[in-house]
Parts: sequence; C-alpha cells; structure tokens
Amino acid sequence: MPIDNYHRHIDYIRLSITDMCNLRCLYCRKMEKKTRLDILRYEEIIRIAWIIGELGIKKVRITGGEPLIRREAVSLIEKISQMRLFSEITLTTNGTKLAELSYPLKKAGLSRINISLDSLDRERYFKITGGGELNKVLMGIEEAIMNDLAPVKINVVTMKGINEYEAEGFARLTIDRPLWVRFIEFMPISQHRNFWESRCLPNNVLKERLFNSFSLIPFDNVVGNAPAEYYQIKGAKGAIGLISPISNHFCAKCNRIRLTPDGKLRPCLGNEDEIELKDFIRKGVVDEELKEIILQAIKNKPKAHHFNIKELQARQMVALGG
Repeated sequence: MPIDNYHRHIDYIRLSITDMCNLRCLYCRKMEKKTRLDILRYEEIIRIAWIIGELGIKKVRITGGEPLIRREAVSLIEKISQMRLFSEITLTTNGTKLAELSYPLKKAGLSRINISLDSLDRERYFKITGGGELNKVLMGIEEAIMNDLAPVKINVVTMKGINEYEAEGFARLTIDRPLWVRFIEFMPISQHRNFWESRCLPNNVLKERLFNSFSLIPFDNVVGNAPAEYYQIKGAKGAIGLISPISNHFCAKCNRIRLTPDGKLRPCLGNEDEIELKDFIRKGVVDEELKEIILQAIKNKPKAHHFNIKELQARQMVALGG
C-alpha cells in the first residue's frame, strides 16, 4: 500500500468519469463544457485502475459530475470489478438514475452507494438542484435499499439559511430505514467568498441541535472511508454522521487521492496541485513509468488542505469528483 511523506497509508481513490451532470446545484454548477478529447476514455480509466490496484490501493469510488449519465458506466464498473484487485467499489450519485440502475449496478459488482440529497422538501430541492425532481431520488433510494447496496448513505451539504433546519427531518429517516445520513460542511470550492462565508454552517451547531432533539448514542459499526463522527438515534436502523472538513479537518487521517475526469491526479481536494496523467498516457508511457509518476504524486500529497488560507479554488466541484 502506498505511503506518503507524512506516513499516511493511501488505500482509496476517487475516479471521476465525467464532469457533466443532469442537475445544476447552486454550489456545483457546470460552467465550461469540455470536449470528448479532454475527458479520459474508458480504456484509459481502466488502465489507471489496474495500475493503482497493483500499487496496493484497495478501494475505488466512481464519481462525477453525475457518473450514471455517462454511457456504459455500469459496464465500466463491471470491468473494474472483474479485475479482482479491490476490496470494494462504490459510487457517489445524485440518485436520479438509481430507480432503473440499482439492480444492474449491484449485478456489475458495486459494493455500496452514496446519494447526494440536500433537501426533503420538493420545492426547496427543485431550487437547490436547478430543476431536479425529488420523487426520482426517493424512488432510487428505495431501489438501492432493495438491491442491498448497503449501507446506503445520504450526503447532505448543509447551508445556512437554505436547508439547515431540515437536519431533524433527515435524521428521522434513519429511525425506520437502514440509511446513513451524513451532514457535510459546505466547502469553499468555486464559490464567491462572501457567498460561502454567509452559507457555511459548522457541524457543531447541527450536532447540538440533533442532541437536543434525539437520544443519540455513539455509533462504531462504521463501513467506508469518510472520517465522519457517527451517532445513532437509540433503537434506529440507520446512523447519523458529521463530516467537518472546515471546522475540524481530518487531514492527518486522509487516505485518498482523486482522478479528475480530464485525467489529472489530485492528491488533495483542498489543494490545487495536480499531476497530469492523461498526457503521459497518450504519449505512450509504459505502465512502470506511470506507476512511478503516481507513486511520486502520492508521496508529495500535501500535509493539509488550504481551504481557509487561500482564495477559493477555480475548479468547480463537478470537475473534481468531490
């Protein structure tokens, strides 16, 4: 397993397969469309997956944009699964395609799924997503549960003055359903600084509110990689997580790297340093050279993110893979 210069074991990669999305969320809007030549081809993604698997990275997450709108995404997951190099293959999606694709995804070898959902109110969801239909996502969640893509995790980006008072409603989902709801602090990526500062809500505020509303106990039966702080409503089937990259960052325990859809290896989400892999691949480098490039990038992974000390990043979340 690769180790960086700060003695962190890197065993997890997020592979973003498209920068396109069928929603336009207010914190993640797509502005610039890349050409097909800009985006990694599937055979290039598969080659990178094979190499990182041989290097000892054991966990893969497929992301976007919205990964399920790229043609043959299920087939790609199946090909990665057939490598038998990874202990788990997971997916982050906005859930709009899950009603029809949950079964094929499970059959292809997908281990489990994360669903981005920032509101349970139809009108608010419509506004946050730029026109999304909440019912489609709710149907997709039920299909994911039925097809045992477990644990099914719901990711909620909490924004002050927009959806902050839905926390209790999301938490109640975990009582009767085997859902893990995680509240994620709003990160300063591709935002105007005054907008981010006015909307960022520290998770300790939500934590206090949730403890006042429910009888919460620590939850230790954690599946996955996110360094969340987990709790459970007493007697509930699911769990509640708090992911706090701004107020209580977890850089010392970070175990991941990212591959952007245009072929750049990004060792840290909150640092703009990137290593161009696509050009090396298209220039014909052999696998051993590519391995060395990837290993060097991992070794040079930054000690910590720069969300609080730099200008907001120019790259949009949709182009980074989250």
